[in-house]
Amino acid sequence: MTDNIRLALAASATDQAQAAAQLLRETMEFVEAREADVLVALGGDGFMLQTLHAMIAKRRMLPVFGMNLGTVGFLMNDYRPERLIERIREARQFSFHPLSMDVTTIGGQKISSSAINEVSLLRETRQTAKIEITIDGRVRMAELVCDGVLVATPAGSTAYNLSAHGPILPLKSRLLALTPISPFRPRRWRGALLPDHATVDFRILEASKRPVSAVADQHEVRDVAAVRVATDRGITLCLMFDPEHTLDDRIAMEQFLT
Repeated sequence: MTDNIRLALAASATDQAQAAAQLLRETMEFVEAREADVLVALGGDGFMLQTLHAMIAKRRMLPVFGMNLGTVGFLMNDYRPERLIERIREARQFSFHPLSMDVTTIGGQKISSSAINEVSLLRETRQTAKIEITIDGRVRMAELVCDGVLVATPAGSTAYNLSAHGPILPLKSRLLALTPISPFRPRRWRGALLPDHATVDFRILEASKRPVSAVADQHEVRDVAAVRVATDRGITLCLMFDPEHTLDDRIAMEQFLT
């Protein structure tokens, strides 16, 4: 990076993050995001997702250097305010595309949203969902009876996908994880690995009797009839990490935790 890095600052609403932001503003100069080269984000993983979604909405993509003031901080660097400019200059960048979720509701409404971690379909009532799964125009599963199903990116494969017993995907694998959530029939199906250029279509069977919601990260749409999920190559996001603790290192480490 050049010597003259223009930084913008964003912080979550927690007292800890707000106090850290105030301290940084007292010791460093920040500009508005529209004028910045890099955005510094203070908070946890949830705030990082919120920040990235806000950039997608504004169509103003900046590299983001996050510092963890949340709980897990999987997408964040350690909080160390000293040498911040030097850390950003030395940081490694990870660029990736989000997923697009295109929903048709039972009432015929069309809704689109982006997902950085995953798109998940979830039953809304006590009754199990029945879902047909089509990959690139070919029906691969005529009826999955389940609590739900999700499509996860490599960056999101250690989140909800891992909790649902899905595989951890290396960042450079160019794969998506298709993972069932509490499958009842076929009981032994554990999901599939798909190339990241695949298009996944879900059709909700008995949609009125067995209602299903679709969630792109934190954006939920209820009473869906059909959902299409694909990689959105029109959007490129960028996260920055300290060289000694990059995102691919963290994902690799997750595979050896017990």
